[in-house]
Amino acid sequence: MGARARARGLALRLDSAGTGRWHLGEPPYPPIIRAAAARGYDLSDQRARQVTARDFNSFDLLLAMDAENLATLQALRPEGTPAPRLFTEALGRPGLTEVPDPYYTRDFDGVLDLVEEAAEALLDQLEAAG
Repeated sequence: MGARARARGLALRLDSAGTGRWHLGEPPYPPIIRAAAARGYDLSDQRARQVTARDFNSFDLLLAMDAENLATLQALRPEGTPAPRLFTEALGRPGLTEVPDPYYTRDFDGVLDLVEEAAEALLDQLEAAG
């Protein structure tokens, strides 16, 4: 999403974090690294970290990939900080509330398709908001 934002002239600071402690410090799952690389995304330097309450003060927008993670973020959210949202919300499709976990679905390309589409829609919204 960073390259897409830069191509639009948007200066965004992006990060990724999970809501659980699983795999802290580990790289992404190798099949998703390969699928992303086939599309030109380099995930090899990413390492898992856990979201903290400080993230709400460090970022203007926190996005969850599914309802369970959204609930966890909402419970962690300090008072007076922006509410987290679902990543798929930007698409405006009723009923589409999650990005499936490709670890379980094995549909790495389908997940990347959805992430790319939602990222473009979110960038459209951010660009329009100025």
